[in-house]
Amino acid sequence: MPIVNRVADLAKDIAEWRHDLHAHPELLYDVQRTAGSVAERLKAFGCDEVVAGIGRTGVVGVIRGNKPGSKVIGMRADMDALPIEEATGLSYKSTVPGKMHACGHDGHTAMLLGAARYLAETRNFAGTAVVIFQPAEEGGAGGKAMVEDGMMDRFKIGEVYGMHNFPGLPVGEFSIRPGPIMAAADYIQIDIEGKGAHAARPHLGIDTVLVGAQIVNNLQSIVARNVDPLESAVVSVCMFHAGNTDNVIPQTAQLRGTARSLTPEVRDLLEQRVPEVAEGTAKLYGASAKVKYRRGYPVLKNHAAQTDFAAKVAGDIAGRDKVDIDMAPVMGAEDFSFMLNARPGAFIFIGNGESAGLHHPAYNFNDDAIPFGTSYWVKLVETALAA
Repeated sequence: MPIVNRVADLAKDIAEWRHDLHAHPELLYDVQRTAGSVAERLKAFGCDEVVAGIGRTGVVGVIRGNKPGSKVIGMRADMDALPIEEATGLSYKSTVPGKMHACGHDGHTAMLLGAARYLAETRNFAGTAVVIFQPAEEGGAGGKAMVEDGMMDRFKIGEVYGMHNFPGLPVGEFSIRPGPIMAAADYIQIDIEGKGAHAARPHLGIDTVLVGAQIVNNLQSIVARNVDPLESAVVSVCMFHAGNTDNVIPQTAQLRGTARSLTPEVRDLLEQRVPEVAEGTAKLYGASAKVKYRRGYPVLKNHAAQTDFAAKVAGDIAGRDKVDIDMAPVMGAEDFSFMLNARPGAFIFIGNGESAGLHHPAYNFNDDAIPFGTSYWVKLVETALAA
């Protein structure tokens, strides 16, 4: 079962929708234009219900099949962009300084809109398809907000599915695996207190730059020497702020970063060891460190039966040899995990070809992936809700 013919016919329209979204990026929950455009299109397609304001600015569309059925399938796309200055030179590049669709959410939204149009036209299924357009995936936990707003119960969603593009995976291919597929992401902040001094008299101070540098190095020992080598973990310090001039040893310094893990046991270990290492290192040099460790997105875990089903549907579209059913987990995080904690389902990756990486200023979603992604959504519904 290759690409759906009607979807191929719609591909140009879907690409144009994406280009419009790409040119007008919005961040986190502040996606009024994007959500408004989505809601207007869903209404124009003839969805049975279109509800805005779920999880603050999320949009949900309901499409009922032309045959009786009680099963309800949810499909989710994310809508928000990133605070990055675009460097693509595209004719439809971002018109908003400092914001761009650098993760492909414009493509995700456009593909699901294409599927909604097709499903509303044909309704060749028994049951109900629910299309979910989510804000604030990029750090704002919009998926959690929609779940906590009662979305699953309100629309009687029984299973939920998600999709994300994957640079480096050829267009027309898919990757998936059961169990943990994306990492938990936790926030680290370390505030260091030392003793300020003139740079020419370091012996009279306690150098927070030196202490911070040692903490950065020592945190890596957690992964290297505390985590089982057969498990996965990441501790990355991504911000180091200290001082304001070149001849003063600063009194304070601050580090910020992230910890990633794929199992509850490793997550607990990181939460325990990061403060122990940071505080112990600071004390060794006569300084003090206060650590804030905040849990963020949980591990994204695919449910086994739904993963098998999603892989079969992808194979029907692309060919079984184009679907990797045992991909290696990635240490990026995704708040679709909150939806999978609420309902069984699966998250699949779709090839974006040899593009720039996600969150890169030169990234762009590949329009050639549109027929594959949209066909996947269509056949997911028609197969799961077959009469």
